Amino acid sequence: MRKRNRFLSLTAGAAALALALTACGSDNGDGGGAGNDSQTITIGVFSGWEEGIAASHLWKYVLEEAGYTVELHSADAGMIYQGVADGDYDVGFDAWLPETHADYWAQYGDDLEDLGIWFDDAPLTIAVNEDAPITSLAELADAADEFGNRIVGIDQGAGLTRITREKVIPTYGLEGMDFITSSTPAMLAELEAAIDAGENIVVTLWRPHWAYDAFPIRDLEDPEGTLGEPEEIHSFARPGFTADFPEVAEWIKNFWLTPEELHSLENIMFNENRGEQNDASVEQWISENPDWIDRLKNGELK
Repeated sequence: MRKRNRFLSLTAGAAALALALTACGSDNGDGGGAGNDSQTITIGVFSGWEEGIAASHLWKYVLEEAGYTVELHSADAGMIYQGVADGDYDVGFDAWLPETHADYWAQYGDDLEDLGIWFDDAPLTIAVNEDAPITSLAELADAADEFGNRIVGIDQGAGLTRITREKVIPTYGLEGMDFITSSTPAMLAELEAAIDAGENIVVTLWRPHWAYDAFPIRDLEDPEGTLGEPEEIHSFARPGFTADFPEVAEWIKNFWLTPEELHSLENIMFNENRGEQNDASVEQWISENPDWIDRLKNGELK
């Protein structure tokens, strides 16, 4: 049986990562940000979005190998979008479109460079423990007591939270259930605790996510299509980034990960290394995919 302290260790590692990333931005003495050094590239990282953390550390490796200095800055999604649009950060790698980040894109999209899609099979999901008594969201209202009348969500401002509240809950008559929102780490802690206790739980989730390897869980069917089609994940940059870094912008436009590649990178980073050795995780992944960077630069990934 998996122990709860495994996730607490992961959560502590994530907290340490956030502190380290934030501290990274102050090393220059000039406040960091974009455009201060022609060889420095700043990456905005959404806190708690594992695929974005994985992609950002992968790009840190790629760019440092090419001779650039890379700074990672961690914050919530809204702050990163605003920071990139304002030119405080150069680039981000985790724009979920067209639905999940629709509000952010409507607010900031005119001030961003869309550098293209790097992953195109990212569905939003509602997941339950593998031995839960239901298989579909259409059954959840009648079985609410089996789940403590609770749906455990993530951040209040997340697109997945909005879609769950505005579409999933009213469509399937789930207004009688408490929709708990706090953070992705808090949701994962509740998920692990329920699994370890042999209890039923329903959580908001998405694919790709390392939790599908870490825990015996499965998705509920969504016969009404409330969660939408699988999303695309885009890279985006501040205004003028392509003009300032044409070679890097071209590499980013070439960026692509297959489901197997992203799955394996996340698995190394968050399952094997518990989110505590992200740069070392990328080095391990590159050692297992030795031609990936050359294929990226040559435009051979897509």
